[in-house]
Amino acid sequence: MAQEYPIPRFHFQVDWGGAKISFTEVTGLVMEREKIEYRHSDSKDFNKIAMPGLIKNNNITLKRGKFEKDFDFNVWLDAVANERVGNRRDVVIRLLNEKHEPVAAWSATRCFPIKITAPDLKSDANEAAIESIEVAHEGLKLMKI
Repeated sequence: MAQEYPIPRFHFQVDWGGAKISFTEVTGLVMEREKIEYRHSDSKDFNKIAMPGLIKNNNITLKRGKFEKDFDFNVWLDAVANERVGNRRDVVIRLLNEKHEPVAAWSATRCFPIKITAPDLKSDANEAAIESIEVAHEGLKLMKI
């Protein structure tokens, strides 16, 4: 029997280089291919033809609460800066149903951090401190479940 309603977006899981880490938000799961336009000189048509080009990889942003003595993002950023090729991780994001089973999954290969944003600090705020990390990757694929 087919599901009659869309899957909610708030129940997801992130596998971070073999470890499962909780995040409050994941954005940037974009798969995009550039378009190549071409028209040869003796074409009788007065328009260009379109062909698929290279894949464009957008950065993925992951946000989570800041915890005491938790500096994983910064350690990873420093390790990648000092070791140009090593310390890359594969990241898998799974959208889960109400039974905690994956219904969709995206795999980003060979990720490395490019930006870390510390929590916004405000003396009259009453929210959790949220930090974010932006990672670049070498390919995003929708995995078959």
